[in-house]
Order: sequence, then structure tokens, then C-alpha cells
Amino acid sequence: MNFKIGKKEEVDVNITPLIDVVFLLLIFFMVSTTFEHESEINITLPEASREYVDSKPDVIRIAIDADERIFINDRPLLNAQLQTIKEALRDSLHDREDIPVIINADAGATHQAVIRVMDAARQLDLVKITFATRILDEDES
Repeated sequence: MNFKIGKKEEVDVNITPLIDVVFLLLIFFMVSTTFEHESEINITLPEASREYVDSKPDVIRIAIDADERIFINDRPLLNAQLQTIKEALRDSLHDREDIPVIINADAGATHQAVIRVMDAARQLDLVKITFATRILDEDES
């Protein structure tokens, strides 16, 4: 019988992975935290009204009804002459050059009225022109 008492091995815990995880968490929280920036200078900001300011439209909408009256962005034109249409389109541009134009023409409107609007847009170098339509129901086909 061997009653010899041997040396006990020391238990060794490797804490390197634990330190790596703690540092990663620290970096994560430092990056994702937002800090409130307060100035040491006391400034009283000027006041302004909260009145709504009309922003520039994303598109120009032109509507032509069955009586060939023309509306640009829901504003009626005085007449349907080419020069009047061009001036109204120029006013609707708001210093933009590549604004899209959507033409909503009534099915009863003449082809000439639509061509006149397209010609005015082309003369102002508006080339992004599309037509609004409605989806045809299967019963109507």
C-alpha cells in the first residue's frame, strides 16, 4: 500500500479572456454613449415665429381638365397659351433645374393641350416628364 502523500497541483485560472471581454464591453459602451454637450458660455438665442414656411416642392404637378383649363401645383392659369404656361412653370421651379413634372390630363382633354404643356416644359429644359394614370379595373377592360 502506498500511503504517500503527493503534491497537490495548484489550480490556475487564466483571466486573460475575462480581461479581453471587459475591455470590449468598455469600448462598446464608450462608443455607443452620447454625451450632453453644454457650453460654458451663456447665450440668449434670438426668437422667431413658429409660422410654417412652404418648402420647395419635390415635383411640379400639372393638371389639364376636360375644358382644357390648366392648373400648375393646384393653381389655375389665366389662359392656356404657351407663354403663360412657361411663366407659371418658371415660377414653380424655385431655382431647381432637374425637377420632375407630372401631367394629370383628363381623358376628355385634347391632345393639343397636352402637347402645349409638354412643349412649354421642354423649352424650360424640364425633361423628367411623366403622366399620371389610374389602374384599369378588370371589369372595365
